[in-house]
Amino acid sequence: MEKITSKTNDRVKYAVKIRDSATFRKNEGLFFLEGARLCADAALSKVEIRQLFVTEAALNKYSEYVRLAEECAERCFVVSAEVAQKLSDTSNSQGVFCLCKMLDKNANIGKIKYNGKYIALEGVSNPSNFGAVVRTAEAVGLDGVIVSGGCDIYNPKSQRAAMGSLFRLNVIEAECLPEFITKVRASGMKVYAGVPAESAKKITEVDMSGGVVFIVGNEGNGITDETCKASTDLVTIPMKGRAESLNAASAAAIIIWEMMR
Repeated sequence: MEKITSKTNDRVKYAVKIRDSATFRKNEGLFFLEGARLCADAALSKVEIRQLFVTEAALNKYSEYVRLAEECAERCFVVSAEVAQKLSDTSNSQGVFCLCKMLDKNANIGKIKYNGKYIALEGVSNPSNFGAVVRTAEAVGLDGVIVSGGCDIYNPKSQRAAMGSLFRLNVIEAECLPEFITKVRASGMKVYAGVPAESAKKITEVDMSGGVVFIVGNEGNGITDETCKASTDLVTIPMKGRAESLNAASAAAIIIWEMMR
């Protein structure tokens, strides 16, 4: 492995820019990963690893994970502790980092199973919420997650919260959600919009059989009017006590469970 000891090394500065800038990530077609297990998961999931950065300490402590990533990486570098600190986006870094090629997540109606179950996220802006939803969706067995607006799915915080689920689950990006769900409704799928309204149908009373897309909206503003109008029905999660709404990830977890129950 080549060695990098300077924090001002061009490769280090490039990796940091990929980590921090969604626009730069998109332009370069790359995303940044941190963590021994996450980098190994990328390798096992056949994600193209362009560059691997690892400290001497990590080579010893996480040897099996590093070996998996190293076998798939085009270029590998041993970095100093100071460089690892520069690369790290966490408070307790493991000293393992990757630059990977972006996955094909563009909206494609052909990727939808018309008898499948999907959660759709409209404008969800918190990357930790997004990652948690993707992880829950994979764990419970959903067919995929549809993303429209909101946070960058390649945000490092999204990646850590998803714990590798982004590599394995069918995650589809839809630029215009009302248009997208109009198409899937035409195929016979039911589309439900989750709203905190007493007038909406209770989630325990709606038909979840067959193909279903269930939408969760932005943490503060909810689902747009256009998307609500394009949906089959408005659905709510009944709540007791004084809480007016649920965290997006918590609401999605309940919805996903009900869809698969």
